[in-house]
Amino acid sequence: MSNLNSSYRHSTPQIPSNSGSSAGVCMMNTKWRDEQHPSFINFIASFLSANSFRLNFVPIAPDCIFNCGGLSVAFIFVTNWDCQNCEPIFSRVKKLKGQFANLYVVISLPTKEQNDSFVHSYFKYGMELGKPTFVPVQDLEMGFEKIVKIAHSRGSKLSSTKYEFQAYLQHASGRMPMSKLKAERKQSVQGMDNFLRVVTSIPGIDNHDANALNQAIGSIEAIAKASKEYILENTDLSADNAETVTKFFRDPKFYLGPKLN
Repeated sequence: MSNLNSSYRHSTPQIPSNSGSSAGVCMMNTKWRDEQHPSFINFIASFLSANSFRLNFVPIAPDCIFNCGGLSVAFIFVTNWDCQNCEPIFSRVKKLKGQFANLYVVISLPTKEQNDSFVHSYFKYGMELGKPTFVPVQDLEMGFEKIVKIAHSRGSKLSSTKYEFQAYLQHASGRMPMSKLKAERKQSVQGMDNFLRVVTSIPGIDNHDANALNQAIGSIEAIAKASKEYILENTDLSADNAETVTKFFRDPKFYLGPKLN
């Protein structure tokens, strides 16, 4: 056990925060907690405390649920991937994804054998990309840091996480050479930059609103066709901003008139 204890980091990284107030609450499954090494639970407690999260232990279905500013994000955290018995994990994923709108699956894959097993199993059990998003990591601390970062900045990083996992699968399964992966990643980033420039040119629409529209609706063409009611139902935009978006694409008096940005 001494070697396991010494494997955990002595320093506790911190996530940038806009204020010194509580960042949110982490509710942890008591059964999952009891299955982990005490040193890892101590690391989690220290990491959460350093990043202003409160930690509660409760009998919940996921391994963790984070509540940040009213948004709840659920996580399955697989800390010991069993190459010979992975079916129960995917069965649990399929069950929980129907119960939680925001669900992520973080999996620790420290060896090549485990990594190859996961990629094969992902396709074998018919997982749909992004439903939910899987986040492979190399060690436990990295996994929990990813969990907290996703929970803390889920809105702005959702589309990026989804793309990175798609590229990971294609490269790991031999379907995409690394050079093409990098080229497509660069093209995706450039495309997102262009999208943000266009959408944030709408008066009153900031990067957060643009990301919300991208995640919930998609392309600029789709946003242009979306009704005010649909935007309000599927994003957190205010009623005024939703109306501004619809007018921007549909009302000539609006989109042809002079604007101050």
